[in-house]
Amino acid sequence: MSLLAALPTPRHQHAAPLPHPSFQAPASSVLTVVGGKEAPPYPRRKGFVPRRQEDFNDGGAYPELPLLQYPLDMGRPDEQKGSKTLAVSVDINGSVNYDAILRQGARANKIIHSGHQAVVPKVDLLTNPEHLQRPDVDEEERTAKETMEALTRRVNNKLSAQNPSTLPEQPGAPTYIKYTPSQQGPQYASGAKQRIIKMQDMPVDPLEPPKFRHTKVPRGTGSPPVPVMHSPPRPVTAEDQANWKIPPCISNWKNAKGYTIPLDKRLAADGRGLQEQTISDKFAGLSEALQVAESKAREATEMRKQVALEMARRQKLAKDEQMRKLALQARMERGGPVAAAAAGAGGGLASRLDTGGAAAAAGGAYPGPP
Repeated sequence: MSLLAALPTPRHQHAAPLPHPSFQAPASSVLTVVGGKEAPPYPRRKGFVPRRQEDFNDGGAYPELPLLQYPLDMGRPDEQKGSKTLAVSVDINGSVNYDAILRQGARANKIIHSGHQAVVPKVDLLTNPEHLQRPDVDEEERTAKETMEALTRRVNNKLSAQNPSTLPEQPGAPTYIKYTPSQQGPQYASGAKQRIIKMQDMPVDPLEPPKFRHTKVPRGTGSPPVPVMHSPPRPVTAEDQANWKIPPCISNWKNAKGYTIPLDKRLAADGRGLQEQTISDKFAGLSEALQVAESKAREATEMRKQVALEMARRQKLAKDEQMRKLALQARMERGGPVAAAAAGAGGGLASRLDTGGAAAAAGGAYPGPP
């Protein structure tokens, strides 16, 4: 007795589906063909190979077929996982934003410079009047509110860390487990129906060598720098080649091979020809300062000389006046008032001629005139 004969008679009659194009029914079997793309019935799937999605009829694989099957393309090795097409996105200005292409497969916080705005200096951005506009009142209030919330959150985190309400669980604290064993009876555990197990971590010896070798994971690549815009390539001229020609390195101290090096090559290697001899303006300033200082010193010396001569002249005049007075006093003492008046009326010549005699008379060393 076969398996089909043992099955009960179906209540509803359904039309038989179309067989698969690669399926060849045996000559003894008779099938009723109705339009559709369905798999053959269960006992007649010998030689059937499901290759399209319609062959699975929105179902799973056929376990009675010993071959590779990919319902809904699941597990297919040549199937591309995910779509390579990205959605078009725009920036705040309405232009197409191509950052999604560059950010594909990168970190979310990675900074990628993909536009011309990244290479514009910040000084040029600040000179733009659009970036110098002051925010309105709503934006100021919103920024102040966000700043206050961020500061409050940080302060609360600091306070909660300093004053904890509940202590965290210690890693070495014991754990108690209560369970009911399946073996019950007076011969097991002295007749106890439940048991309590205390589990605790073993103490770790701080001097014990490490059991595992920890390998540091290399640090990932950071954000790339701002790209440097280069000018388009142009042909190199002979002058550019001569400017970029680097002379060989020749030492002034070592010559292990004993080569005879020409002086022009040695001077070229020294780099003296590449340096421009420029005279600083400070030399002219120094010469001018020295000249001015010398003229000032000459003027000061001349002035001191004139002052010294004037003081000597004044001292001489003062001394002459003193000697005149002494001569007049000596004549008054010798001849009386009449001689003094005559001497005064006679002029300064007589007084000057008698200056030596008056001085001698005053000193008492020489006698007076007859």
